Amino acid sequence: MTFRPHMLQVLVLGMAAGVCLFGHGARAAERAQWGEWHSRNMVSPETGLPQHFDLDTGENIKWTAPLGGNAYASPAIASGRVIIGANNAEPRDPRHQGDRAVLLCLDEADGSLVWQLVVPRIVEDVYYDWPNISWCSPPTIEGDRVYSVTNRYEVVCLDLNGQANGNTGPFLDEGRHMAPRGEPPMEVTEIDGDIIWLTDMRETVGVYPHDSAHSSVLVDGPYLYVNTCNGVDNTHKVIQRPDAPSLIVLEKATGRVVAQDGERIGPRIFHSTWSSPALGEVNGRRLIFFGGGDGILYAFEALDHDRIPETLETLTRVWRFDGDPAAPKEDVRSYQENRREGPSNIKGMPVFYSNRVYYTLGGDIWWGKRQSWLKCVDATQTGDITETGEIWSYPMDSHSPSTPAIADGLVFVTDCRGVVHCLDAETGEPYWTHELRREIWGSPLVADGKVYVGSRGRDFVILAASKEKDVLFSVTFDAPINSTPVAANGTLYVATMDTLYAIAETNTP
Repeated sequence: MTFRPHMLQVLVLGMAAGVCLFGHGARAAERAQWGEWHSRNMVSPETGLPQHFDLDTGENIKWTAPLGGNAYASPAIASGRVIIGANNAEPRDPRHQGDRAVLLCLDEADGSLVWQLVVPRIVEDVYYDWPNISWCSPPTIEGDRVYSVTNRYEVVCLDLNGQANGNTGPFLDEGRHMAPRGEPPMEVTEIDGDIIWLTDMRETVGVYPHDSAHSSVLVDGPYLYVNTCNGVDNTHKVIQRPDAPSLIVLEKATGRVVAQDGERIGPRIFHSTWSSPALGEVNGRRLIFFGGGDGILYAFEALDHDRIPETLETLTRVWRFDGDPAAPKEDVRSYQENRREGPSNIKGMPVFYSNRVYYTLGGDIWWGKRQSWLKCVDATQTGDITETGEIWSYPMDSHSPSTPAIADGLVFVTDCRGVVHCLDAETGEPYWTHELRREIWGSPLVADGKVYVGSRGRDFVILAASKEKDVLFSVTFDAPINSTPVAANGTLYVATMDTLYAIAETNTP
């Protein structure tokens, strides 16, 4: 069976891509979010990162760690730990045999295993939980807590220390959670993950997700904002849960769902709900920005930190922006496999920057039209801002699951033709492009005055973060790169399909 993997950035996935990066001088141990603070901007304050490394001699390769295979998420780094999704193609514990999704906790110093959370597959439908795929949802770390979404669409709060300090409740049934259906609970050991609480989105809010869990949890004070991954069923033509929410809010301390969107996005979803939320303060008002599976960018009023809802509330919409107003809005799934026309969707995360939102949208990678855009939107408006909110628009010739990176007046973004784009963040004027050999599903990372990008063609390039194109370094890895590079504590992390590389100025092969 051929796997059609999804970026999270991201990552996120980008699709696709899961990155733990903070701006404003914060060190890795203080970084709680994927992207710069809550804005999701793909920029890191790290300096002293390597500009050259050699995979053959080991020059500047600090350590490597196997991920099994089919790895799509990037790591998060905090408190001496590296957290990243993997699969069980190379079992780290002989008790766990067969196809599993795995969240790894590694020692930041040498990449050795500290603990792992091993989760059996959903077996009733492969379109729920695609076989052999890695744990795709990138983790978010705050203090000694790790927040992520399992391959079974469970929002989990984990102890960063694992079971080493005992089994912390209220959830105490890790042994049963690790065991495949119909098998007895497993013994819980010190190398197993410690679940503090767990909320199953399929049971709690009735979603019908598609292919894989690909949510990057946004932490905001006492709340967690989570994309539910609601989408089509295995026919790719039916939304089984059209009334299910696309964006939910959980109480961070307990996992209780306290709010959800009321937009009824479900019937207009073309494939799935890919994008994860961002947060920004606009003229003293805190807003949540969310790319819906219907291709609409939404801004919701963030919940008040001082009053946690006792009953389920509906998020208040502040504005909506349709970046592709000429696209069809009805019977959208009839345009499947039409590469010239059809609806748009949003895969990368929206980025808040200087009262603007930057984001990519366009045709679906697997089923839709090839056209995509990088959009810049005025975040200060209200209502339906489709006709008034666009500041500038930059067209691209291929799909783009990228989350933008904005630094020093420049914005960097990638697309599935394998092109890195550099534009003026104020005006959208293009400065340069650079082409890699194959699609780019991850996002660009800007750090240390450089732009770091990997591709599914195994290319990895370091470019100067400037108006003039300057290729500083390029190398070919031994496996495709589906994720976004990460920088933390002087180390660059690059995850290929099967290996995590920690790269630092060691100068010793």
